[in-house]
Amino acid sequence: MLAVRWREQGDVDAAHKLVTSHLRLVAKIAMKYRGYGLPVADLVSEGNIGLMKAVKKFDPDKGFRLSTYAMWWIKAAITEYILKSWSMVKLGTVASQKKLVFSLRNLKARLNVLDSGELTNEQADQLSEAVGASPEEIIHMNRRLSVRDLSLNAPMSNEEDAGEFQDNLMDEGPSPETLTAAREERDWHAKAISQAVSALPEREEHIFRERRLKEDPPTLEELGERYGISRERVRQLEARAFKRVQKAVLEAARSAGLEPSALAAPAPA
Repeated sequence: MLAVRWREQGDVDAAHKLVTSHLRLVAKIAMKYRGYGLPVADLVSEGNIGLMKAVKKFDPDKGFRLSTYAMWWIKAAITEYILKSWSMVKLGTVASQKKLVFSLRNLKARLNVLDSGELTNEQADQLSEAVGASPEEIIHMNRRLSVRDLSLNAPMSNEEDAGEFQDNLMDEGPSPETLTAAREERDWHAKAISQAVSALPEREEHIFRERRLKEDPPTLEELGERYGISRERVRQLEARAFKRVQKAVLEAARSAGLEPSALAAPAPA
């Protein structure tokens, strides 16, 4: 009678009575999913949404009870919520994967497989036969279900003064002060090298830049042909230019009170 009044007359009070009279059914179904680590109150809330959708679409002329029809809507709403809340990355995108998410835990318990840790090949084969999925899918889904996403702001315990997880995170990399100092030192050396190279004679400066500062340096033969000198002469000019630049940078570093860093760059082939 209430379903007919809601369907034919849009009686909101009738729909409200249908929903409130089946709230215990929602709670009973939600309790079956409490093992997934989500608050039961949230599961019940999602189940209520499924119940309201069921009432909206229920057809009393089909001859089924509302509780039987609503059960599937309630389960669907709760399972979708679990899938979305378990991880920021979707656990299941197709029906077979979604079924595997909720059947894997029960199958592991029934087959006496531990509910934590990596599955062995034998266990994966055993579960594969039971659920009809490949062993690779079983292992992959088990890994996904073994680890939950946690908020960095989540408390470490139920105590009032308990800190958050982010309080215990440590950056093992260099401190900001060390990074800043290293960057400033690199900038200083780059400027000192640039000034030292600019002070070289024109030909030595060009050879130094070509051989030492380019990612793809020309060969000694190529530079020798350009200047009309031998390969050995180009090598000598490069070595002399390098020593001059190195000396100028080291002297500038000492004058600035910095730790002298050798200008050690391997000669290109």
